[in-house]
Amino acid sequence: MEHTILITNDDGFDAPGLKALVEVARDYGNVVVVAPQKSWSAKSHGITIEKPIEIFKTDYFGSNVVGYVTTGTPVDNLKLGMNLLVDKNIDLVLSGINHGANYAISLYYSGTVAVAMEAAFHRIPAMAVSIDSFNKNIDLTAAQNYSRKLIEFILNHPNRQQLCLNVNIPDLPQDKIKGLKFCRTTKGVWHEKFEVWTHPVRKQNYYWLTGKFYNFEPDRQDTDLWAIKNGYVAVVPLSVDPTNYDILQQLKNDV
Repeated sequence: MEHTILITNDDGFDAPGLKALVEVARDYGNVVVVAPQKSWSAKSHGITIEKPIEIFKTDYFGSNVVGYVTTGTPVDNLKLGMNLLVDKNIDLVLSGINHGANYAISLYYSGTVAVAMEAAFHRIPAMAVSIDSFNKNIDLTAAQNYSRKLIEFILNHPNRQQLCLNVNIPDLPQDKIKGLKFCRTTKGVWHEKFEVWTHPVRKQNYYWLTGKFYNFEPDRQDTDLWAIKNGYVAVVPLSVDPTNYDILQQLKNDV
């Protein structure tokens, strides 16, 4: 069976991680890439509603790959694929390979993960893949190999419509990675601050957001951050339902 696979990212169409993921996915079916013209990192689930989106057909992604570059956000690109550019049912959505990990609450800020979540809204199997490095020249062989394993896992899973996976790969060579670890999202928060800089000409202050992640549970070994830092590929199954059922039941009992 030939699968239809849609791929996008939030690092931009020319990011090496996107090319690496396309190379893997083309072995599993017909690949359509709808990628952003520029980086939309940390833009989360943003969509474009107040201006038009431009679409450019491209052969940038190689032979036998249908390619588009757009001025839209990552989630815009998925919507364009589902509603305009792909004339078949989409069997799998892939997002990445993102440079920079998306563990813990970072997944809420991530355009990479937002694509997978948007696919899950429509009951399309999806996977967001990130690597724990911002080095654009990093060897992505291990990331490709584990992406391949998980693509096969999803496509062969009997309940694949329910699968939305957030995958984070450690910055290690293939032979140093211990394997896959299915786990949960780490509880923690970014402690943020703004660095103040002064423009050399205008003499006006401007601000850069910086910060450090504070892990609420550093000793727990069932989290995505622990997995990454201990040499595992962290795989977290995500849900589109944000309801806190424990609190919901308490509130019902209080009435």
